[in-house]
Amino acid sequence: MELVKNIFFNTDKLIQSSNVKISYTGKLFQNGSEEVFIHYGFGDNWDNVSDIPMNKTELGFQAELQLNNSDKLNLCFRNSNNEWDNNEGQNYTFNIEEAPVSLAVVENNSLDTPRRLRKTYLWSKKIKLAVYKIIKYFPKIITGNYRKKSEDVNQ
Repeated sequence: MELVKNIFFNTDKLIQSSNVKISYTGKLFQNGSEEVFIHYGFGDNWDNVSDIPMNKTELGFQAELQLNNSDKLNLCFRNSNNEWDNNEGQNYTFNIEEAPVSLAVVENNSLDTPRRLRKTYLWSKKIKLAVYKIIKYFPKIITGNYRKKSEDVNQ
């Protein structure tokens, strides 16, 4: 996602029910704050409001959030001196997209399919063995060559 007013996400799109890492390099970072908290909520009414501390790095303050099934993420930041960066009273608002349905994996847990595969596999092995025996031993039975070897062994 684009760098928007010194806020950067580790993903191109915010997707419902996913984790997202946020990097903040706004005025609180630029002023040298030692501790910054992210204050966030979801939807137009700031539902499920939370404050979590951000980790300070050389690249800014960072935190990881779990997005819920809302359509918007609202953010603002404060430091330990209770100074706020709330986009001049507008707050930072980002759209959250629904998870694509096409990525969902639907598995058929039918126990009948493996059983059918196993039966066809076993039958193919039996047929191959029968064909092998016919090719190898049938000419010997017709010509009588199989008796000579057994007679040679007895002598």
